[in-house]
Amino acid sequence: MSSTLAPPGGPAPPGGPAPPGGPAPPGGPAPPGGPAPPGVAPEAPDSVARKARLIALIVACALFMQNLDGTVIATALPAMAQAFGADPIHMNVALTAYLLSLAVFIPASGWTADRFGARTVFRAAIAIFTIGSVLCGRADSLPFLVLARILQGAGGAMMVPVGRLVMLRTTPKSELVGAMAWLSAPALIGPVIGPPLGGLLVTYASWRWIFDINVPIGLLGVVLVTLYVPDIKQPSHAKLDGIGLVLSGAALSGIMFGLETVGRGLIAPTLSWGVLAGGVVALLLYALHARRHPAPLLDLSLLRIPTFLVSVVGGSLFRVGVGAMPFLLPLMLQLGFGDSAAQSGVITLASSAGAIVMKPGTTFALRRFGFRDTLLVNGILSAVFMGLCAAFRPAWPAALVYGILLLGGFFRSLQFTAYNTVAYGDIPLHRMSGATSLYATLQQLSLTIGVTAGAASLEIAMALSGHQRPLVPDFAAAFLVIALVALACAPASLLMPSHAGSELSGHRAKRAAE
Repeated sequence: MSSTLAPPGGPAPPGGPAPPGGPAPPGGPAPPGGPAPPGVAPEAPDSVARKARLIALIVACALFMQNLDGTVIATALPAMAQAFGADPIHMNVALTAYLLSLAVFIPASGWTADRFGARTVFRAAIAIFTIGSVLCGRADSLPFLVLARILQGAGGAMMVPVGRLVMLRTTPKSELVGAMAWLSAPALIGPVIGPPLGGLLVTYASWRWIFDINVPIGLLGVVLVTLYVPDIKQPSHAKLDGIGLVLSGAALSGIMFGLETVGRGLIAPTLSWGVLAGGVVALLLYALHARRHPAPLLDLSLLRIPTFLVSVVGGSLFRVGVGAMPFLLPLMLQLGFGDSAAQSGVITLASSAGAIVMKPGTTFALRRFGFRDTLLVNGILSAVFMGLCAAFRPAWPAALVYGILLLGGFFRSLQFTAYNTVAYGDIPLHRMSGATSLYATLQQLSLTIGVTAGAASLEIAMALSGHQRPLVPDFAAAFLVIALVALACAPASLLMPSHAGSELSGHRAKRAAE
């Protein structure tokens, strides 16, 4: 382990240290990066790297499909309301139903993967998400759409964390940084291209296409998982934590629903705040329950591992800032600058391009500077480029705006990759499923908080300036607020030793004197 602490999960077995993540099961494959079974020649490094990239790309396609679906629908809600003969404001329930389904099922993803096998669950999750997409595209009423979105959410809740678990169990530690770089890009690309793609499909085709585009991706994913993803299992006989499932579902759904509706006029303010308060109470009750349960659904004791704690705390603060970007930037370009939806979509694509070109630089940066220093310096740079969006004005040359968004996307993607990789660096293999469940749960919650923080900052700026509709200075104030929130992630990296994650990055920093 890269940390000076004893390996989490207990001491090594007698006779010497266990390979990373624990010993291989008898008769089964060695853990990723471990020795090959007796009589089997070890794979060439190039072959291992190719397999790691292939599995990362398969999981990335699932992640892209979910992130794209989560944002593309927002553009189509008015057209869908017209088709259903419903009030456009009431259509937001289709977004909320999906988020609540995620909140309920994500915590159970780790236990389900251990119980039925990660590859089996991942493949089934893609199939369920695809079937939900087909049903959404065939919906002829709002209630039908809501039920289909709940099914979609159930698939999505299992698809992403279990997909990440598949990659962690099949990728050697030496290849994990590169694999995570491939995986992190869709997380930034999907939310950015979703709104303009939705606008194009609704304008020139039909709103049903925003769901139908998931079908070929989902079918291809099922085939690729079957052909190329090995079935590495981590047997577990732990019973499902039913009380934990109820409490965590109530906590997350209450908090996310409250954040999604508070201040938006969708329901009575007292109801929004009441649901939010109920979610917080359920969260506190879950924390008490988890301390007493031998195998809690979301294992909060994982936060005792320094690298995981830094990734959770720093990564959550960073995601709150980044989660507001897809909400604020298109609105500023359309309402503040007077751009069309198509024009704003083209401009915001620059940040996606930055995420793509980041890939070669990630391995170099982490090998040269290590995780701690990269997260510290890059966190500051990422926040600065978010803050620069506050200076955008309609008279600015397009090339300058593109350049800032391109570099900002580069630094944000590097930060995501570093967090998502080092989070699992010191997690034993037998606790990996619990780590992916907890990390995915907090990730979804922080992104939801990000949208709420962006909207709240904009509304407060409008109230202070006395504007009835948002103007450029109001957007500028909101961007500064979310940049400050993202900036708070940088100091959290100092909680890690300088050599943290060196086994993953190849960085060999001198150990500081204890």
